[in-house]
Amino acid sequence: MSTTLESFCEDARAALKRDPGAGGREEIRRLLEKLLKDDVFLAEKCGPNAEPGIRTVHRDQETGFNVLVHIYAKGKTSPPHDHGKSWAVYGQAVGWTDMTLWRRNDDGSNEGHADLVEERTFRLEPGMAGRFDPGVIHSIHFEDGAKFVRVTGTDLDTIPTRRYDLAAQKVAIGRP
Repeated sequence: MSTTLESFCEDARAALKRDPGAGGREEIRRLLEKLLKDDVFLAEKCGPNAEPGIRTVHRDQETGFNVLVHIYAKGKTSPPHDHGKSWAVYGQAVGWTDMTLWRRNDDGSNEGHADLVEERTFRLEPGMAGRFDPGVIHSIHFEDGAKFVRVTGTDLDTIPTRRYDLAAQKVAIGRP
């Protein structure tokens, strides 16, 4: 792990220990924006020789947060989804990512059904980070060659999350 990444992780751990809620997550968002301006970190983790794919570069044993680097050769659009009881902070390293926030138009009482309404879309450019609190429904669209860093409150492969099908108005629970 690079010194820059180590410093980020130490500061993020301290932020979550001071405030495990929205304040700590917002501090992580600001710290990630600072990290994304560091040329050494960018060259090491997101440089031109970075292999495409998603890799976890840190799992914090004390607070549970994870740092993942996403490197994509081709652009992609995700369906609306949430991160269950976890939070996420996305930070753009290269290219852009459009983030769309959604809200449920139904009350969630009909299992498997979900009627979503688009609330707003905003673009993350290099050096910018966006925070998504637990349960926030969002989708992402990014260009060819996009690279971003995602910090999550836990390993998302270990908790239930939801994925939404807009056309069919369905929701599926992803289980670990």
